[in-house]
Formats: sequence, structure tokens, C-alpha cells
Amino acid sequence: MVRLITYYLLGIVSIFCVSIFPQYFSTRGTPDSTGYFEQLIAFGKDLFKSESWIYKFERSQTGGAPMMEIMGPAFIYSMQILLGALLAGFSIALILALWSAFLPKFLLSPIKRLLDVLESVPDLILATLLQVLSIVIFKSFGVDLFKVASFTEKAYFAPIVTLAILPLVSMFKILLLMIEEEFLKVYVTFVKSKGIDKLNILLRHVLKNIMPLSFHHIKIIIWGTLSSQFIIERVFNVHGLTFYLLDNFQPITIFVTLGLIFTPFYFLFQLVDLWLKEDQPLAYETRRNSLWRIGNIAEGTKRFFENILYSFQMINLRKVSPFRPFLNMLFTFGRHMKNWKFALGALFFIVTISYSIIYSVTTDNHVDQVRLYYAEDGATLLGAAPHAPTKPFFFGSDKLGFSLFDQLVIGAKYTLIFALLIALLRVLGGLLFGVIYAFHLGPRTQQWLAKLIDSIHFLPLSLVAYILLAPILLPTLIGYGYEFTYTFTQRILLEMFILTILVVPLTTVLLGKEIKRVLDYEFIASARVLGGSRFHLFWKHIIPHIGPRLTILLGTQFIQVLLIFIHLGIFKFFFGGTKLDFDPMGSDPPMSITNEWSGLIGEIGRTTIASGRYWYLWILAAFMLAIFAMQLIIQGVKEVQQIKVGVLHKLPKAEKKKAKNTSEASSYQITKDSLKVIGNEAGQTGDREEGKKLERKLKPRFKRGFERGV
Repeated sequence: MVRLITYYLLGIVSIFCVSIFPQYFSTRGTPDSTGYFEQLIAFGKDLFKSESWIYKFERSQTGGAPMMEIMGPAFIYSMQILLGALLAGFSIALILALWSAFLPKFLLSPIKRLLDVLESVPDLILATLLQVLSIVIFKSFGVDLFKVASFTEKAYFAPIVTLAILPLVSMFKILLLMIEEEFLKVYVTFVKSKGIDKLNILLRHVLKNIMPLSFHHIKIIIWGTLSSQFIIERVFNVHGLTFYLLDNFQPITIFVTLGLIFTPFYFLFQLVDLWLKEDQPLAYETRRNSLWRIGNIAEGTKRFFENILYSFQMINLRKVSPFRPFLNMLFTFGRHMKNWKFALGALFFIVTISYSIIYSVTTDNHVDQVRLYYAEDGATLLGAAPHAPTKPFFFGSDKLGFSLFDQLVIGAKYTLIFALLIALLRVLGGLLFGVIYAFHLGPRTQQWLAKLIDSIHFLPLSLVAYILLAPILLPTLIGYGYEFTYTFTQRILLEMFILTILVVPLTTVLLGKEIKRVLDYEFIASARVLGGSRFHLFWKHIIPHIGPRLTILLGTQFIQVLLIFIHLGIFKFFFGGTKLDFDPMGSDPPMSITNEWSGLIGEIGRTTIASGRYWYLWILAAFMLAIFAMQLIIQGVKEVQQIKVGVLHKLPKAEKKKAKNTSEASSYQITKDSLKVIGNEAGQTGDREEGKKLERKLKPRFKRGFERGV
């Protein structure tokens, strides 16, 4: 219980520190600005004042209302939607998984492929398609399927249905794989031999064994669902926590919102952890080898940094060739390109990014624009922006008449390159700190750090990114006009840093545990006995083993970054900054400075779809293609790795025919392997000496026979 309260208080302190960031970034550079810690101390003092816990409405002239009178009902409304979606998604996933266990294998294969495709569909696309369906049904039959939320009426069905798809697909896929693995275990064979039918085995044994493992996956699924809810509430105009947070974007509102989300999920999962008895007491040797065995914490900290410094000193730069990693990467890339899934996904990125760069260089980022489209006579008006496909643009235009295709081509390089770069920084940062986690921290410290970082799962990533990036990507009032607080380069670097640092703690623990798993192998102990240093173990043994895992992690992080881009685009937060038109007479919508893809996401909404502008879905299709291409790369890496370790998938037809001919030939004619087969069969009967004697006797005859062509 002491640890439970300690981790909770540390999580609240983290939320307290994050809550002041928007105010700090927005006031930084102004004449009356103060430092971060001064603002943090002032905010801490205000928390103990009753007048600070007042929710002030942005457009209201009144003094406001007590904070919890506003945020309490909003929190309950949001939790009703979230819990309804989770219960619906998990229940349907469990029913489908149990039903799929009785299907033949030839039917399970297309189901798994369908799940892979559904996982590549962003939540915004699902919400948009649901809105399209409701509009089509309303126009055709006059029936409105879903209510639109307002201050007087609450909408439940549409947000719950949309939000339930993510946990349904993810949980169904996980349960399907775990049930298949569980049926391969020995105890299932033993239970079958006693005459128990498959349904009883599934309900009484398999489900009982996979539930503790499913609990770990549920945490990740809920983390993703919380981020999706942040967007779903915006898309369906739900007046939950998101609505009131954006309406009064102050440190106290941020603190209350994140605290309300963090508290129930933290205690729920920690209590379930205790119930599952996962925190077993450490053995005496484990406690003795921990860094915390040092009575003086200062001495332990000094020893920790001395060990890290010693590890860096042990690096032999002469043995580290600067070209070898690149050559190994090229060799590995060439080997993976033989897999058609990896090749197809990689070619999508290579062709798309290359075409985007060539187009930008040759046209200087030119985007065709036609506001009014006239006939050939120059007098007959055929249409006004936005233009539908195919004239004057094959893929249509936006509200200002700019070609959607040109914008997608120009923005492809910014969206894909920077998403890959942020994902790479997350993996490299996690690898760097994961090495420190595995090599230099004791077991108790590792456990403490893992539990602390595990609390991040209870904070929506998109919501935290919104809070931190709001004062950076949007211009603020400086003097008599609106200007960016930071330059274009600073905005890009700050956004990359924030989107990276939010996930590095999670990748650190993930890769640190992966490195620890490799360090437990027997060949690592042999390498240590032979005098291998920590750097030698890491460079020569660990990196080759976790290389495929790093590639898969890079792909999953890339997909997550794209989803964050989509979520931020809904709120007009575009990569590199949002260009706003503050002219009272102007009507230009917020635009992206770099033309990256999330800059077009803000154009998509219920009014857009209701007005029949379906060509805007090309924007979501571009994101979906990029996510699907990365999933192909991940699947290709998995298959190459499984083939490498001997888990073969489907063989090509030529190899199947060759293997069949070889097996048939060995039964009725002499081949080059016949001598080995005879010797092995004689050895397997128990008389090894007789087998060797027979092999020596027949060897000259085989040699002469093959030389003569017999």
C-alpha cells in the first residue's frame, strides 16, 4: 500500500508539472514573463486557494462556477462513453474469439488478414464513415440514426460505437493468437485424452490461463482508446472533459482534467496487479545485488554514474567501423526485400517520398488554384471552389480552390520523413536508456522505474501532446498583432522533441526488458567468461538479437506518430505551425505552413460530408495507405525473422515441387544423399559402429558410380 500511494503521488506531481507548460510556453519571450519554476511555485500556491478552483466560461460575463460542479458531470459523461465502448468492445471480442476457436484453419487466415487491415484504419476514418452512413440513410429514408450532442441532449450511441471498434479489433486479435498458442500446450492434449470436449477445455482451462496475460494487453488498448476518445468527443460534439478543457485552457483545468482521468484507472489496474500477485518478493541474492543495498543513497548514485563512465571508457573505437553499420543495414535491407510484403511497403515510402521531393524541386512547391471555373468561352461559369473531381482537378480541390493532389504530393515528404524521424528518435532514445536500465540498474530499481513509467498508460497521449504543443504551434497575441513565439525551425524541433520525449520512457522499459532477456541466454555467460566487455556484449550479441524487434518497434511508433498527427490536425495543430487569418474581413481557414497532410485534416467534418464533398476522404486515404504500408513492412520483418529461426511459412511452388521430387527420388533411386541416409538409418538402430563400417564400405562405390554418371 505504501508503494501504491507513492507511485500515485509521483503521478500527480508529474501532472502538476505538465499543467503549467502551456502557460509557460505562451508567455515566454514577453516582457512580463517569468521562469518555469517561478510559475510552477505560484501555481502550487494557488492550488490551496478556494478562488482558484473556479471554472470561468470563456464567453460568459459571470464569475464562473465551482470547478467540480462543471468538471464532475463532464467526467461522468466521458466515462460513461468510455466504459460503454470498452465493455462492448471487449465483450464482442471475447465472443468472437471463442467462436473462432471452432473454425477451420482455412477460414481463420482471412479473418486475421481482415483484422490487420482494420488495425490500419484510423479512428477518424471510422468516425467519418459512420457519419457518412448516417447521412446517406437520412437522405434516402428520412431516418436519423444518431443524435447530435448539445448542451440539452447527450449523445451516446454514435460515440460508443465508434470508440468500441479499436478495443474490439485489438482484443479480438490478441485473444485469437493466445487461444491458438494455448491449445498447442501439453496440458490441453492431456485433457483431450480424458475425453473432455473442446468447449469445456476452452471455458474451464484456456480462458483461465490467458486472462492474466490479457490484462497486460488491456492496459495498452485502454491507453490508445483514451487518446481516441479525445478526438471522438470533438468529432461528435460531445460535451465531456475535452469540451470543457478546450473552452477554458488554464493550468487548473488541465490539472483537474488529467487528475480525473489518471486517478480511477491507476487504482483499478494497481489493485488488479496486487490481486494477480505479480509483485512477488525478491530472493535474497536479488536484493543483495541491488543498487539499493548501499545504505547511503548518495554513494549509490555516485557508484551508478561511475559504472556508466567506466562502460564508456571500455568502448574500443578502433573496433567500431563507421561504415560497418551502414553496410550491415544495406545487407539486411536487401535480404528483407526478397519478402514481397516488406518490398511492397518499402517501395511505397521510397516512391512517395522521392516523387514528393522531385515535384517540390522542379515546381518550387507550386499548388494549382482555381477559384472560379469557366467554360472555354471564358464567360460561362461552370463551378466555384471547392471543385469536385474531375474538372478542373482530377482529385478535386479545397474551399480555396487549391488542388488536393498537389497539396498531398508536396506534404508527403514532410509527413512521412518527420514521422519516420520521430519514430526513429523514440527507438534510439529507448535503446540508449534501455542499455542503462539493463546494465546499470539493480532489480529493485528496475521494478520501481517500470511501475512508475507504467503510470503513463493512464494519460491520453494525444491530450498531453495537445496541452504541450498548443502554445508552440499557434500564434499568440504579442503587442498589437498575432505572431509565433518561436521561429519555424524552433517549432519543428520543439514538436519533434515533445512527441519523442513523451514515449521514450515507455520504449526504455520495453527495450530494457528485451535486453535483459537476451542477457539471460547461455551464450552471453560464455562471452562474459571469455572476457567480453559490456560494450562487446551489446555490439556483437545483443544488437543482432534485438534488431528485428527494433524494426517492428520503429514501425509501430511510426503508426502512432501518424495517428497523433491526425488527432492534432482535428484541432488545427499542424506540423511546423498553423497559419491563421486574423483579418476581420478575411475568411481563409487555418492552413499548414508546410502543406503536410494533417493540415488538410481540419477540412473534414460533418458539415463537409453532409454537403457532399466526399473527395475530401482522399486525405484520410493517404494516411491509411501509409499506415497499411508500414504494417506490411512489420509483417515482412516478422516473416523473415521466423524463417531465419526455422519457423517456415508457406513455401513457394518451385521449392514445394523440388522438395517433393527429392523425397520421391530417395525412395527408388540412388542420390548424392543416399550414403548419408544409409549411415544414419544404421546408426539409429543402435549399432553406430556398424553404420560407420557400412558407410566406409559403400563410399568408394558411390564415388566411382557418380564419376561414371550412374
